[in-house]
Amino acid sequence: MSEPKFDVLTIGNAIVDIIANADDAFLAKEDITKAAMNLIDADRAEHLYDAMGSLEGGRLEASGGSAGNTAAGLASLGSRAAYFGKVANDHLGNVFREDIRKIGVAFDSTPLEGTPPTARSMILVTPDGERSMNTYLGACVEFSPEDVVAETVAASQVTYFEGYLWDPPKAKEGIREAARIAHENDREVAMTLSDPFCVDRYRDEFLELMTSGTVDIVFANEAELLSLYQTEDFDAALDRVAKDCKLAAVTRSEKGSVSVRGDERHHVAAHAIDKLVDTTGAGDLYAAGFLHGYTEGHDLTACARIGGMAAAEVIQHLGPRPAVSLKEVLVGENF
Repeated sequence: MSEPKFDVLTIGNAIVDIIANADDAFLAKEDITKAAMNLIDADRAEHLYDAMGSLEGGRLEASGGSAGNTAAGLASLGSRAAYFGKVANDHLGNVFREDIRKIGVAFDSTPLEGTPPTARSMILVTPDGERSMNTYLGACVEFSPEDVVAETVAASQVTYFEGYLWDPPKAKEGIREAARIAHENDREVAMTLSDPFCVDRYRDEFLELMTSGTVDIVFANEAELLSLYQTEDFDAALDRVAKDCKLAAVTRSEKGSVSVRGDERHHVAAHAIDKLVDTTGAGDLYAAGFLHGYTEGHDLTACARIGGMAAAEVIQHLGPRPAVSLKEVLVGENF
């Protein structure tokens, strides 16, 4: 097996986050459900985009999406990260491409010509810290096997994808193709279950990915793992996942995390924080930290501690991306 060019390749929904501060009156005027995530159509997306431009402070536009957040975390830690995702050849597609490259992630996916436009999530942050999201999926659901660059997969130590991308049929084919290439080149494949509703939709398919060996490493939070095995017994769920995949990393919020490999159980306490501000991106950054440690050859306890550190940083400020260099934070930790 040749030396990998990339530590981790992430695959996900390429979404531009458009963030603005707003008051409750703006939410009421635009008929936005507070503290919820709503899927919207293209016309509604264009309307809200224009309306947000009139808000004091304007709009902040940055690359987003679950796997994109993980890639950003990996780059911040000093890992060599690459990303696959579909954007359109439009203004927001250029925003996504330039932003993710600027933070040190290799992104060379061919943009979609024509419609639908690039996906975007309009995020309104009210003075009480609540985030109200309106998401248009657009071009990201057009990801397909044609977007899988075999050379990049073959050159990546781990290929990681988000469960959210399992919805579009063409994306499923693309992910399976990436997994095939990875394993042909003696690489590993990881996935995150994304959320319990995603698990409910695709429980049997996710289990098949694990038990067939298509997926080697699974990331989940406690609720997702319990949903996967339709049980309320956490220890029983850990026993099941240990049999179904090579390695699982499960987060438990303030209870920390547990890594499972065969008969091994590695329980790690949550990283201390000063103040919880916004949990958005916590799981994405935990995966980034864990995979950074894993590809660097650390033991599972150290991997989980690095994951916990990365998650702790992101939940202490608004937004799902690191606000400081995680590589520098890591220098001050004893791993």
